[in-house]
Amino acid sequence: MIVSLAELLILGLIVDWAFRKLTVPGLVGMLLLGFLFGPYALGWVNPELLAVSGDFRLIALIVILLRAGLELSKDTLNRVGGRAVVLAVIPAVIEGAAIMALGPSLLGLSLMESAILGSILAAVSPAVVVLLMIRFMEEGKGAEKGIPTMVLAASTLDDVFVIVVYSVLIGIYTGTSVSIAWQLAGIPISIVLGVVVGSVLGVVLFKVFRRFDPRATKRVLVLLGLSVLLVRAEHMMQSWVPFAALLAVMAMGFIILEKDEHMAHEISAKLGKIWVFAEIVLFTMVGAQVNVEVALEAGLAGALIIGLGLVARSIGTYGCLLGSELKFPERMFVVVAYLPKATVQAAIGGAPLAAMVLAGMDTGAGEIILAVAVMSIVLTAPLGAWATSVIGDRVLQVAPAEFHDARDAVIESEGREN
Repeated sequence: MIVSLAELLILGLIVDWAFRKLTVPGLVGMLLLGFLFGPYALGWVNPELLAVSGDFRLIALIVILLRAGLELSKDTLNRVGGRAVVLAVIPAVIEGAAIMALGPSLLGLSLMESAILGSILAAVSPAVVVLLMIRFMEEGKGAEKGIPTMVLAASTLDDVFVIVVYSVLIGIYTGTSVSIAWQLAGIPISIVLGVVVGSVLGVVLFKVFRRFDPRATKRVLVLLGLSVLLVRAEHMMQSWVPFAALLAVMAMGFIILEKDEHMAHEISAKLGKIWVFAEIVLFTMVGAQVNVEVALEAGLAGALIIGLGLVARSIGTYGCLLGSELKFPERMFVVVAYLPKATVQAAIGGAPLAAMVLAGMDTGAGEIILAVAVMSIVLTAPLGAWATSVIGDRVLQVAPAEFHDARDAVIESEGREN
């Protein structure tokens, strides 16, 4: 396993460099590398590595969300918070409704099966979107209007909302749902509980870090370990109380930033170094899960329903931005940034099929849902990441020079510490 991981790391660094030279986001190359080496192409990735790929992807996602929290300015979040909530719900609902309406005629699914497909496709990819927004925030692009912060917050809430809706629908479909009202109430409960728990832990950690003053590396290790335990707690609690662990992870970083900006930037700089490793593992492992043969089974009808769903989503996203201070090119950037699919689709695309097998139901619909979910990754992740990066670089205005002063000073001091 370790040899296979070493091969992916070395080749991932080379591919990342090559694609950046071509002005294409490195993650696109890593996705392609993962697919090429994965079990559905050359099959060169060790099966033992694939068996633990879920844990690797989780750690990488935690690194992303910790960095996101450590970049979320309270003032900026207050300015864009309300619109971020709207963006988290409306585009997903419109996209899901469009897919539900089109599914019976295009794919031969029932209305409920189409709704399940819509709930899976309506989730944006935190691995792609949040990563790119962090890059823009670090560069100060769009910072004055809080555009990357708004997209980052909205995409994270979008995933919580969509996954809960999916849980409700699959429960109804397989006859295992106990209380629809409780499941729906779980959306705000999980969000609030995640934010509250993360905020409390953030305050406690800040006081501990201030009291004992450990090196930034040890602070990062504590944050990573606690974040993994939060995700574990979410799984243990899900049968009796909903809890959004990944929001709690972001909230911890947010509180530390509010309490001590220097400490937050110092930790973020360390996480940035870990991300060099985590990024390669995350995107190569996501790419390795892509089964093109399954995606092709969806055919033109699958591609058409994905495309029409994205059109509906784009209309909803643009509508949410009406009346904002954003100019037309900036609104179009948000629309494009809100398109990539990858992480959630890879995680739960096959879940309906598994649920149908357990329930003793016909699995034809589950196979179609899986095929379309995989196709959505193939069609939107590389192209969406590239388009978001290119449009963002051209459209988003760089904040004044003083925006970077605090961060630059921290990076310099952190470099001297090493």
